Amino acid sequence: MRRSLTSLLVLLGLTLAAAHEGHAQSADRKTAISLSGSAYQYKGNFGSNFWNWSNNNYGPGFAVNRYLTSGLDVGLHLGYVELKGSQNTTNFFNTNVVHGNLAFKLKLNNGWAFKEDAFIQPYLLVAPGLTYLSREGQIQGRSSNGNSTHFDAFGAAGINFRISDGLGLFVQTGQHVPLSANIDGQPIRDQNSFDDRFLQHTVGLNIAFGKPKDTDGDGVPDRKDKCPDTPAGVAVDPNGCPLDRDGDGVPDYQDKCPDEKGLPTLEGCPDRDGDGVRDGDDQCPDTPGKVELQGCPDADNDGVRDSDDKCPDTPAGTQVDATGCPLVLDQDNDGVPDNLDKCPDTPAGARVDANGCPRVVNPKIKALEKPVRFKTNSTVIDPSSFPALNKMVKALKDSTDYGLRIIGHADSRGTDEYNQGLSERRAESLKRYFTSRGVDTSRVITEGRGESEPAAPNTSPANMSRNRRAEFTFDFFTTPAPQL
Repeated sequence: MRRSLTSLLVLLGLTLAAAHEGHAQSADRKTAISLSGSAYQYKGNFGSNFWNWSNNNYGPGFAVNRYLTSGLDVGLHLGYVELKGSQNTTNFFNTNVVHGNLAFKLKLNNGWAFKEDAFIQPYLLVAPGLTYLSREGQIQGRSSNGNSTHFDAFGAAGINFRISDGLGLFVQTGQHVPLSANIDGQPIRDQNSFDDRFLQHTVGLNIAFGKPKDTDGDGVPDRKDKCPDTPAGVAVDPNGCPLDRDGDGVPDYQDKCPDEKGLPTLEGCPDRDGDGVRDGDDQCPDTPGKVELQGCPDADNDGVRDSDDKCPDTPAGTQVDATGCPLVLDQDNDGVPDNLDKCPDTPAGARVDANGCPRVVNPKIKALEKPVRFKTNSTVIDPSSFPALNKMVKALKDSTDYGLRIIGHADSRGTDEYNQGLSERRAESLKRYFTSRGVDTSRVITEGRGESEPAAPNTSPANMSRNRRAEFTFDFFTTPAPQL
């Protein structure tokens, strides 16, 4: 029997080596098996071997366990042993014992005394069941052979050691009381029903199966994942949330400036002068300015940055040239000076050619003026818009006397000031698309109108989607300066 115990321990050791990649039983992996070896100690009419380690009988055990809550498991535990005892050559017994118990494990690592993933995990076991006895022996030289089945009251205490995420090693001691059992075959018995019983001292392995649910595939189980919808491939922290190494609240995978603390509205980039233009794009990063002037100031609001304005005090509403100074007189305000205007009485707002006479945009080009939509709080151009935008690029390249006006809009969410800036940034994003494809920057004009001109009432998500847009208008350049 000692040789059998040695073989069992070798088997347990091999299982330990093979199972280190598994997972201990938990709420994520609820089913586990246990492989064990036990030392049994008999007590009955032949005497008591309780705690007498020199008279052990050894046997294997197997169990299937199921996680119910952080404080309770249930399992089916099976064990076998051959109990032996003798008083002399005429009084002896060899009894095969098979016991099966429905075990309720009361775990103390339920967050009260110990954490669920603590290294030391004590528990109590209450396990009613059945014990089958097959006895061979003699009493006073007469055969005491017999078979019987008994209700088994079994209770135990133990400790599970969390060796790794893959395995638990447990030790356990408990007592079996098979009611009215006669393990040794002695016919003369006490009146109570628990004369014969035995202790079971166990050491074994718990190996759990299953895979935790991880919807976003970031390696953090949903039960512990505080950001369960992280996009595939994004690096996360132990809580399953995207990394944010500069701590500005913008995840690294969305942060255009991941090593500088910035603003969510500027995709994680800083804006030290607070004018709504990220420092990397701001040509006047220490002076608040206008988005359309790359963050530079324009004190007289004539559209020419102060550093380039040779007439910095131009009255409001005055048309100026590229240096910020008033243009020569233009009675019909068509952009062509009166001395060059061959149609000096052109109606207000009419498109004109270089001579100041009305012109009409080619209807085929006019048909390209379809709005582009944006996602909420975004300036990113949806790839589905690229084919339509590319047709506009081609039209501008084929007809060099055309220019393009881009007007950005926003829905009603957010403040007026923020939506104004967002609409301007949307228009600028589209302008960059055209200029990056060879269209001269002077031929593309942008403006933002915030939430002031909705395409539909802001009363539903569908209507708001229609309002998050940019619109286009083709027009002609005039002389001497390219304007719309």
